[in-house]
Amino acid sequence: MEDELLLDTGAFVALVDRDEKLHDDCVAALEKWTGPVVTTEAVLTETLYLVGPGWRGQKACLEFILRGAFQLVPSSAKSLQRVAMLMGKYRNLPMDFADATLVVLGEELATDWVFTLDRRGFSTYRMNRNRAFQIIP
Repeated sequence: MEDELLLDTGAFVALVDRDEKLHDDCVAALEKWTGPVVTTEAVLTETLYLVGPGWRGQKACLEFILRGAFQLVPSSAKSLQRVAMLMGKYRNLPMDFADATLVVLGEELATDWVFTLDRRGFSTYRMNRNRAFQIIP
């Protein structure tokens, strides 16, 4: 079974917005990935906000999910407890809600692959048992 790739907001925005400076890098990285790509509702919400109020960008984001290119994994009460703990632990960084949901999802799926432009955060964050993330692009 292939590892899942955790999709973070910055990379998601760069995939949708051709004007983002790392758009081509993100498209190339996604094309090389052969396993499932997963994300959280928090990341989707943050991405929809950042692409702006225009329907075109928001529609493109939603189409990734609707056509099954990215799998949307909802949070549970148990995962939200872990999110709260992590946000407290990394409060000096600080860790935002969307990032915390991805760390917890990585723990739940036992994957350390993250598709993010937030190298500072995801180089610092650790999953249970002090496991570091592998960052692309």
